[in-house]
Amino acid sequence: MKNSELIIKGLDQLFPDAKCELHHRSHFELLIAVVLSAQTTDERVNKVTPELFESYPDAFTLAKAELSDVERIIRPIGLYHNKAINIIKLSKVLVEYFDGKVPEKREDLESLPGVGRKTANVILNNCFDVPAFAVDTHVSRVSKRLNISDADDDVSVIEKKLMDYFPQDKWGKLHHQFIFFGRYKCKAQKPDCTDCPFQGICNYFG
Repeated sequence: MKNSELIIKGLDQLFPDAKCELHHRSHFELLIAVVLSAQTTDERVNKVTPELFESYPDAFTLAKAELSDVERIIRPIGLYHNKAINIIKLSKVLVEYFDGKVPEKREDLESLPGVGRKTANVILNNCFDVPAFAVDTHVSRVSKRLNISDADDDVSVIEKKLMDYFPQDKWGKLHHQFIFFGRYKCKAQKPDCTDCPFQGICNYFG
């Protein structure tokens, strides 16, 4: 069995139902939540978004928001000042150029304030079923430990190697499974190697 097949099989056994853990009810809410999730946890974001989305449920309302009010709501997640500026600006761009809707094209997504390739990949994958492999800290760490990428690879190189390593129709599910694996088992500190199906190919375990 190829290592890629071993990883797919192992992750299907460990996390068969892995999915995005950011709470959202619309494409707009997911986009805002992903932008807010930079350098913090999904759990923290999920604590502030209920009030945020109750006050500002769409791009039209958030575009008109007072910066101080948005800062007050999202203050617990850290970097709240820049994030508040970005999500208000982002909403204004959505209203002005996209009728308040989240665009489906990568170049349009990446033109939005606060949205880079990783965020665009998450939106393309979760909202529009476009195969994509978003590389966050968990995906990066797991890729390196499982010898898919090298220690000094940056996120763009890791993404390219992951897409070459796995079949395209698996990218979307594997993205979530890599995050779950890195978040709950293959942690940065004190990973739980007990019963890990990848001991034979893992450079950390070895």
